[in-house]
Order: sequence, then structure tokens, then C-alpha cells
Amino acid sequence: MNNAGWWLGLCGLLMSLLSTARKNTAPAYHVQQVANGKVYIITQNDAHYTFDSARYAVFIPDSVTSLQGVFVHQHGCTMEGRGIATAFDLQYQAFAKKWNLAIVGPDLYSAKGNCHDWRNPGSGSGPALIKTLAGIGKISGHKELAELPWLLWGHSGGGYWALSMLREYPERILAVFGYSPAFEPGAYPSAALEVPVMMRHAGPAGDACCWQTSIREFGKLRSGGGYASIAYTPYQSHNYSYVRYMAIPFYEAVLRQRLPSKPGAGYAAMRPVDRCKAWLGDTVRYNIYPERDFPGNKRNAAWFPDSATAARWREYVITGTVADHTPPPAPYHVRITDPQRPEATLTWKADADIESGISHFNIYKNDQLIGRFPATGTYQNFDTNGDDAYPRELPLPEIRLPHLKDSPGKISVSTVNLFGLESARTAMP
Repeated sequence: MNNAGWWLGLCGLLMSLLSTARKNTAPAYHVQQVANGKVYIITQNDAHYTFDSARYAVFIPDSVTSLQGVFVHQHGCTMEGRGIATAFDLQYQAFAKKWNLAIVGPDLYSAKGNCHDWRNPGSGSGPALIKTLAGIGKISGHKELAELPWLLWGHSGGGYWALSMLREYPERILAVFGYSPAFEPGAYPSAALEVPVMMRHAGPAGDACCWQTSIREFGKLRSGGGYASIAYTPYQSHNYSYVRYMAIPFYEAVLRQRLPSKPGAGYAAMRPVDRCKAWLGDTVRYNIYPERDFPGNKRNAAWFPDSATAARWREYVITGTVADHTPPPAPYHVRITDPQRPEATLTWKADADIESGISHFNIYKNDQLIGRFPATGTYQNFDTNGDDAYPRELPLPEIRLPHLKDSPGKISVSTVNLFGLESARTAMP
């Protein structure tokens, strides 16, 4: 080799080493306090990833002393930059608070804009998640986070990712919900058949790119005796569905049966599903039965962990949603500041309704409605295209009350959920 070639080779090696070093530097993170807990945002880079970076937002409720599981909400193809919104979603935060869960909102990036670079766990997206949970566990003081079982949710390409994670890490997974999953991950190990799975699609008219995936993966899992169900919601589309209204009760039913009994226990302590409570659904006529009483071929029927989930599935596939029939929890910490000024400020806190979130708050004075927050529209909502929270970060609820000094009275606040049901009123102490 001549001198010029030797120097060029050396320069190339040095540039490669510098590039690898840059990609393998310790991940940067920051912590953001929100109303109900903390959100840890961290970015992972590694020379071995086939994509460019993985950014995660992890919500941990302040009220939790020991976490019991992790909910991962994976975005779909072309939806990069939107994933971290889930960690700020009030409805999912309430779900996490109830069940002692951490929420993970991932953003997986490829400079080429191609989800094929991250959709397989072997691309680095599986190890990046595991690395993130271990790292956030140390930062937050919840070291148990590294070993907790997962609830996986995925839309489109993210649905493929969730099913691929089921193929690669079945022993870590409590349940999987696939929202119009794209592509097909191949054969599953026998351990995957022990994991409850629900897939939703909109059929050939509304979900042309992906509906067959749901049908094939459902058939593959059920033919092996797996705990799989499928929800066909006609007149919707690949991106349009009130999917969380079905996903959350499905998860809750699974958590009641499978969550480890001891707080902080790892995925190895997951319990098996209770087969005595299982129900099946006819995917053509939508009739539902206890598993033992199903009249047809059970391997062709949708499987559910209990009767309540079966009933909600029947409502979902017929109507495209699941109605909420219970009022939300009442607000708390109702306070008035500066009551002697011309305009006093009324503040309060509230947990979202797990079933249907928060539409708005009503403000009463001496049992007369005097205000609404926000004045128009909804306080918390979600985009049915990808199930993203919007707005991502909500202002703390407050309202100005004029002339309170001159006209005092009993002030109280209620929460109204997205189905129009109102909570009890909480009065200022």
C-alpha cells in the first residue's frame, strides 16, 4: 500500500471510530413534573441500531411506591415525533395510577423516513426499550422497572412491532393490543400462545393495507390454542377508531388475572389467565358465550378473558365504540386564592375518567352553574388517527371568579367525561 492509501485508510478508520463513539455516548435525559407524576424523556443512540435514534417519554405516577407493570404505546409508520404524547395523556395517566404502571411513549426515528428500519425488535428497537427501562429505573428510584411485565399497544407498523415483540419476548408480556397492525411477523413460539392478544381492523374497504394481517395473525394464534381475539369495526378506517375505549377494558381484565400478586415483582411472577372465566365470541354474528358453552369450532372464535370484555367487544364491533355508563371521579384540592381581590382564582386537581377521559369542568356557586372550564371545547381529548393525546400538555385547570368578595357563596367543581356524565361536586373547604 502506498503512503496516500495508508493515510486514507487510517483517516477512514478514525472517522468510523469517532462516529461509533458519538452514537454510543451516554443518553441525555430530562425530567418534567406534571400534575400526577413525572415524565422522564430520554434519547438512545447506538451504532448497532438500523434506525437513527429512539426517544422515549416515561410517565411514573407520584402516588406509586412500587411499580407493577409497563404500558408501551408504539406509534405507526410516518407518525414519528408524536409518540411521546402518550406519557402526557390524562386518561392513560389515570389508568397507570390505578394499576401502578409506568407509561412509555416511544418515538423511533429513521432519517430515511422508513419504519422498516425500526419495526423489528432486532433492529435495536427491542434492546433500546429494555435499556431505557433499566436506565429510567435507576434515575427515578424505581429499579424494579427493568424487570416488570409489559402491556404492548401498537398502531399499523407499530402493531407489527408489538406482534414481533410477542414473538421475541413472550415471557415478558402481559397482553398485546394491535390497532390495524401492518405486515406479518412470522411464527410464534409456544410461550406466545399464553399471552392475551386483541387485534382490530376496518376491513378491505377502510383498512386496505393491513386488514388481512389481523385475520391471519388471529387465525395463526387461535389455531395453536392461543388467547387471541379480533375486532372488525366497519365504516371506520385504518387510522380512525375509538380504539382506547376497547383497549383499556381489555387490559384491565387481563391485569386482574395476570398481574403479579406482589408489588414490584418481575415478569417471571406473572400469573396465567383464569380459563374458568374465559368467554368466546362468534366473529360473524357477534354472539358471545362462556367458553365451555360455545356451540361451534372454538378455534375460530374470538377469545376473551371474562364476560365483561366479551360484552364490550360485542358493543365495539357493532357500534365502533364502547359507551361509558359511569360518572368520572370528582375533582379534589379545590382552592381559592386572593378571595379579597376583584377577581379571585379558583384552582383544582382532577384524575381523568379511565373509561372516557375529561370533557370539561363545571363550576357552581350556591348550586347554580356559573362557569365552565374550558369555556368552549374539551379539556382533554385524543386523536383517533393514532390515538395521540391532544393537546399534548394541558394547562392546570383554573378559572377567575369576579366579585367574590362582595358576593360570597358556596363554590364547588365537578368533572364531565367525554360521554357527558358528570361527577359529584367538590366544594371548597
